[in-house]
Amino acid sequence: MRILITGAKGQLGHELRRVLHRETLELAELPEFDLLKPDVSERICAAQPEAVIHAAGYTDVDGAEREAELAMAINAGGTEQVARAAAKAGARLLYLSTDYVFDGHKGSPYREMDEPNPINAYGRSKREGERLALTWCPNTLVIRTAWLYGAHGKNFVKTIVRLARDQPELRVVADQHGCPTHAGDLAAALGRVLATDLRGVVHATGSGSCTWYEFACAIVSFTGLSVKVVPITTAEAKREAPRPLYTVLANRVLAEAGITLPHWEEALGRFMGEFGARAFSEVS
Repeated sequence: MRILITGAKGQLGHELRRVLHRETLELAELPEFDLLKPDVSERICAAQPEAVIHAAGYTDVDGAEREAELAMAINAGGTEQVARAAAKAGARLLYLSTDYVFDGHKGSPYREMDEPNPINAYGRSKREGERLALTWCPNTLVIRTAWLYGAHGKNFVKTIVRLARDQPELRVVADQHGCPTHAGDLAAALGRVLATDLRGVVHATGSGSCTWYEFACAIVSFTGLSVKVVPITTAEAKREAPRPLYTVLANRVLAEAGITLPHWEEALGRFMGEFGARAFSEVS
């Protein structure tokens, strides 16, 4: 299969390249492939893909509060360009979205049919991206994921390891609940998704759920360091963008298709064991 991957150098993009190495891959990445430029459609159509995995986007949640127009231009406007081009090329579109399309008020796992209601600029831009992808490309599957980490790029796991080495105490939010997701596990699931005819919306996260505090405690325990982890509230964290307090996703549609991701604790242990020395040699 000929597959075009946007955001090919990101943490998910790296894992997709590994998982899909037997396929014919077209890698779309900055600066040549810029979602703000009008030649996006031309570049996609020229590649003649059978599938497009759109993993590129503006992902800085706090930054999006300061640059709401830019985040919307990339995550919504850029996605519209990708969707139109995928449709023109006759390709299937897989669009990566986020748990932050929900407001966190439900208090039980969100299902695919639950109505999104984002409370920050990042979530609004990704929700609009979902809408535009589904509007302009009939053969679209929106994949909502959450709390992604991997061996490449910046993420929560690598940040906690770095801080645990440098500081005697870590203060981590304990009232936000979600689903840590290993990028390698997500890429493997997407590889299986390509063999299905799923359309619409699916949720794809690590099984189980936890708070950021519980996640941080688990990470620190794997490092063997004795740093103290202190639970704090979202209000105490004083982040620029408001965060939903509960965005646990129910992966029902994928499960019905026979696709599940490992439990977050098992995935974290495997990640720390297999990639620890390499991934954290230059923790950033």
